[in-house]
Amino acid sequence: MDLAKMIRDVPDFPKKGIIFKDITTLIKDPEGFREAVDILADHYTGQEIDLVAAVEARGYIFGAPIAYKLGAGFIAVRKAGKLPAETVVEEYELEYGTDSVEMHRDAIEPGQKILIVDDLIATGGSAAATARLVETLGGEVVGIAFLIELGFLHGVEKLKEYDVFTVIEY
Repeated sequence: MDLAKMIRDVPDFPKKGIIFKDITTLIKDPEGFREAVDILADHYTGQEIDLVAAVEARGYIFGAPIAYKLGAGFIAVRKAGKLPAETVVEEYELEYGTDSVEMHRDAIEPGQKILIVDDLIATGGSAAATARLVETLGGEVVGIAFLIELGFLHGVEKLKEYDVFTVIEY
């Protein structure tokens, strides 16, 4: 199945000059969605993943079923100010300014093996920040998985110390 053909391009979203890769056309197709999740999960089968940390919001779409398939728990990585209990926060650079992600301080026990999942890697900032959060809490980043990589933005270079797996590259 050609998953790349199931992803819609939306020009000039969220701003002029950007071609947005819309996964909603893939995830509404039961076979396409299943295949995407299976490819991502199968890559990490047998690696004794304790937890899957997925980045808000589209990362949840893939992270939760991957956690289920791997028999792992799930960590919701959110934008700052969205989690109810005590958190750890990590800031990262955007093209114009900064942003941050957070997770609950008690989300990870030292030594746990963590897989980070998001739908797409662009510049790599949120994934790198998530990896730093995992490591701050004593977790081991086993891998970082994405359905889509925008290769022309070279975001994987920010993650070169990790095992990065992508399914589709543009």
